[in-house]
Amino acid sequence: MFKAVLRRELVTPLRRPQMLLIQIGLATVFGVLIAARWPSDGQVAMLGSRSQQIFRLFSYGLLGMLLLLLPVFPATSIVSEKKSGTLALLFNTPLGAGRIFAAKLLAVLALAGMIIAMSLPAAGACFSMGGLSLYNEIGKVYLLLILVSLQYAAVGLLVSSFSQSVDAAIRITYGIVLGTSILTLGPHYFFQGTGGRLAEVGNWLRCLSPLAALISLTGVGDLGGQGLSTKMNVMGGFTLWSLACTTVVSLWTISRLNHRIFDHSRAAGTMSDDLSTSNQVLRRLVFLVDPQKRTRGIPSFLNPVMVKEFRSRKFGRLHWLMRLVAVCALLSLGLTYATTAGTFDWGVETIGGIMVVMQVALIVLIAPSLSAGILSVEREHGAWQLLMTTPLSMTRIIWGKLFSAIVPLMLVLCATMPGYLIMAYIEPGMRLQVNRVIICLALTAVFAMSVSAAVGCFFRRSAAAMATAYAVLLAICGLPLLFWMGRDAPFGHDLVETALTFSSIAAAFSVIEMSGFENYNLVPANWWFLSIASVASLIMLPIWTYRISRPQ
Repeated sequence: MFKAVLRRELVTPLRRPQMLLIQIGLATVFGVLIAARWPSDGQVAMLGSRSQQIFRLFSYGLLGMLLLLLPVFPATSIVSEKKSGTLALLFNTPLGAGRIFAAKLLAVLALAGMIIAMSLPAAGACFSMGGLSLYNEIGKVYLLLILVSLQYAAVGLLVSSFSQSVDAAIRITYGIVLGTSILTLGPHYFFQGTGGRLAEVGNWLRCLSPLAALISLTGVGDLGGQGLSTKMNVMGGFTLWSLACTTVVSLWTISRLNHRIFDHSRAAGTMSDDLSTSNQVLRRLVFLVDPQKRTRGIPSFLNPVMVKEFRSRKFGRLHWLMRLVAVCALLSLGLTYATTAGTFDWGVETIGGIMVVMQVALIVLIAPSLSAGILSVEREHGAWQLLMTTPLSMTRIIWGKLFSAIVPLMLVLCATMPGYLIMAYIEPGMRLQVNRVIICLALTAVFAMSVSAAVGCFFRRSAAAMATAYAVLLAICGLPLLFWMGRDAPFGHDLVETALTFSSIAAAFSVIEMSGFENYNLVPANWWFLSIASVASLIMLPIWTYRISRPQ
């Protein structure tokens, strides 16, 4: 029976044509990369610099692919069975919680192993070129990839056991991946070289990031080191953290795999309208937006589809939107204050780059969860046919759904603007750069929303729609940066500039003159790409909506 569960968990995704395309695509990309830098005269460098450059580049790409594709499978494993009712059937079998968890974990690791195996021929070719150690370089990089797969597979299964919907599980899992991979590098970048406890904490926090561990292994130096050297063994710290995290998370998930996982009892609470007049006045003074107050009916001048979308999402409610906006505004102002206070010797370009990364990360994290399922959710739950029976026109339905995604994105974007405005006020010469960065971020938000909505049209299930939207956005924004990492070796300036044209992060970096991007002219070519792609996606959305609205 254990083999049956493992077989089902493994065979189901392998039967999808997307997995075949992924495997063929990875093997092709790595093969072309090696062929492009293979010596044409039958001679290789004595120091093996060329093989080290190629191996470093495709190591970044392979880690990015794992972080991009792997979280989807464990995040949907338990919650999808919970929603379909098959999880209760598993609990009634002789299989215990440990074997159920082991089957799901091994299935995810097998999928990760297939992705990693696609890079073995390229790694072998790099090794044959010389200059690489089989144990100290190649072996440690693949050990890191295995640890990353094990850790995020276990974390995804834990998130799936707590989630009540597939959409929430995918969104939270990608948020954890983003936080542990990128955001944990921030404290070290801020406080390095200052001494004290904060610098020590930042030094240890970066050991949670697989990206920092990979960069330390490939010999590039310390990520964000700014010329400062440290004696921290980042790979050793990440190994200990990964094994400890996997053990704790696995035991936690196993303890939850029982019939109590279906119990979600909680206090009913009291509505503010049912309280006394004095208590209602007090809550009105304390709460700017009272979450326990009954919502009024939908006015005739508002789009009912838009109101339904807001009220059916947790972060669509006004009090949650205000909390999200407040957190973003505080982060933006905090970074700007740290610069103007003179506590750290940060340049305007450094703060601008940090803010760009924060804003684009928020947009990429939020946009697919808001717009990727605007049609697939209705089709999956059978509500699309009900919408077709209403007197609402197709245009009003589409606009209501799009507007429900536009408003939160614009609020998040506007909440991080005060930092740029203060920078422009203090440094008047930065006004043109700030204006261009704001244009880049606004176009990125529109692009992320429209592309996610267009991608989601092709799927009947919201999980597949959201996962594909995340993959598309992260690939467009992040993968061109691999060409930048390989600038001058093996890629030339023109090729790197062409690749970076598709990345909104790189365009904003070039505008703000971030270190390493000041020599690339990416604007207005990037603006044209984002605008054309957004318009094409918005045109595709009503066409596909009309197609699925026809009688079946």
